[in-house]
Amino acid sequence: MDHPSESASDKDPSPPSDGPLGRASWSRRWMALAVAIVAGVGAYLGMADRSSAARVVVGVKVPADQRVSFDQIDHTSWHELLQTYVDEAGRVDYHAWHRSPESMARLDAYLARLSSGDLGLHDLGIQSTREGRLAYWINAYNAVTVKGILREYPTKSIRDHTPLLGYNIWKHLLLQVADQQISLNDIEHEVLRKMNEPRIHFAIVCASISCPRLLNEAYVAENLDEQLTRNAKQFFTLSRNFAIDGSNHRVHLSSILKWFAKDFGSHQAAQLQAISPYLPNDKSRQAVAATGVRVEYLPYDWGLNERPPE
Repeated sequence: MDHPSESASDKDPSPPSDGPLGRASWSRRWMALAVAIVAGVGAYLGMADRSSAARVVVGVKVPADQRVSFDQIDHTSWHELLQTYVDEAGRVDYHAWHRSPESMARLDAYLARLSSGDLGLHDLGIQSTREGRLAYWINAYNAVTVKGILREYPTKSIRDHTPLLGYNIWKHLLLQVADQQISLNDIEHEVLRKMNEPRIHFAIVCASISCPRLLNEAYVAENLDEQLTRNAKQFFTLSRNFAIDGSNHRVHLSSILKWFAKDFGSHQAAQLQAISPYLPNDKSRQAVAATGVRVEYLPYDWGLNERPPE
């Protein structure tokens, strides 16, 4: 007969492994373990089912022979919607947009137009210029985000719609492009960030006050560099994104520069040098170039980037 080890817990000694009582006790333990495993697997599958059911697809599936280069996508309708509902500060009149069936339909039609872009993933794929791809994906990110907010409107923050379980705008609101369904997370992290253009972080907008302003014009390939530079410069004029404390050798930066620091350089000096051309004046540029400057990050306001009622 096996006996409990002397090192076993006094509170829960192991029963003998033989004899009817010992066998019954171990059977109960194995049964409880099996039930726990089955319950855990069921819960995991249940969460997966809910996530799958939460998926929302915008856009349409376009036959391969009707797809075009990203350079050929017409962003005019998106531009006109932005001109109508977004002010110079990037604040959006979601209320009026939401109340207009025509404008809601125009947004859906634009998303369907985005679906005709060819990803160029196969040998016969239609190739696009780098500027055309950047403009396309920046517009796509912003248009899908606006669509996501309008689906939930009225709402106070996009973070009210990004839970760990169930529908999450960033993960489950998907744009159909060619044969793929692409999330906002994928557009940002798997497409745009891999194009090595850090100014995207001053162009893509997560519908929040501390985000960059939503430019009230569509990004287009021929004006892209000027548009990215203009929005980057405007970003750093706002005290919620940039401030200097010269007496204490401190620079205060938007949390965006913390979350995506490596996109601007491998170390702090390189990151500060990367943003220097977009800072508002010589004093600011001297502050970030100063020896021993310390960087602190500003709180992020996730409130909705909504235009105040007039």
